[in-house]
Parts: sequence; structure tokens; C-alpha cells
Amino acid sequence: MAETLDLSHHLLIAMPALADDNFRQTVSYVCEHGEHGALGLIVNRPLEITLGDLLEQVGLKPATDAIAGQPVYGGGPVQQNACLILHRPLGRWDSTLPVTDQIGLTGSMDLLASIARGVGPDDFLVCLGYAGWGAGQLEQELADNAWLTAPGRADLLFELPADQRWRAAAASIGVDIALLPNRAGHA
Repeated sequence: MAETLDLSHHLLIAMPALADDNFRQTVSYVCEHGEHGALGLIVNRPLEITLGDLLEQVGLKPATDAIAGQPVYGGGPVQQNACLILHRPLGRWDSTLPVTDQIGLTGSMDLLASIARGVGPDDFLVCLGYAGWGAGQLEQELADNAWLTAPGRADLLFELPADQRWRAAAASIGVDIALLPNRAGHA
């Protein structure tokens, strides 16, 4: 019986040859992966809207300018109007998917309201949309050399500037992404 690959709490680092505009030069954090597919968030694509803009759209007022100025990320091409929040620590929010014992994914209004009031989790990324793969799709993309994988790292997700995450994720596994070819191939 073959062992099932589980890439939950892993980073998917787009190979330079990945031409799909949805994923070109992205880092996706895999929140859930199993026999039925995978769900992740692109963590290095800030949108042109801020958290303050988003909060205003849902009738919430940010407690501080720092909260209002937080970036909102394009989490992926699926359901781009869905707001999902990657955060640490887990806390007790409605509809949280624990990814690790410290990191959770939540799509509920109570967490967004807490963030607006300044009483949310210490670290968070607010994303619109997500990345999804059907059963076997991610495994096939890995076989096609579309992605490098690396263990998930909270410091990379929550502390490093978004524009540094793609290269840093590759460097975390000893790869200089700038040295990889811009075309795919198989040996």
C-alpha cells in the first residue's frame, strides 16, 4: 500500500518555468492536503486594497491606522470574494481549520471583527480567495516540476516582507531560485 503524500503545513514554491499567471513566482502555504485534494493560500501577492478598505466594505472600523494599513493578499484564483485569514496563535474563532498546533485558517466574521478592534491574533494574513487542487492534481503538478516544496515556516509567513518570500522559501531548502531555468524539463 503506497504512503499518502501530505503537504499540509508546507510551502509550494513556483518554479521559474511555471507560466500560469495565477501562480507565477508565488509561494503558496498548503493548509490542507489529503486524498480529495489540497487547499492553500498564496502568501506573497498583496492586492491594491488594504485591510482598512476591506473592513469598510463589511461595516467594520479599524481601531488603529496600523491595522487599516495592513495588506490584503490575493490568496488564489478560487472564490476571490471569500475572505480567509491565516493566523497564529490558533485562538478560539468560529470555523477555524487548525493547520498546526499554532497556525490556523479561519473564514469567519468574528476573527475579522477582532482584528479590526485590535484584539485578534498576534500574526495574521488576510486573503481574498484561495488556491485549490482536485484529487491527484497537486501530485501531478509536482511530477511535472511546477513546484518546489519546503516545510512551512511561520517566520516566512508572518515576519518576512511579501516581496522576499519567494526567494527566501527556495533558499530555505538550499535553492537559489535565480539559478533555475525558465523552462521545464525532465531527466
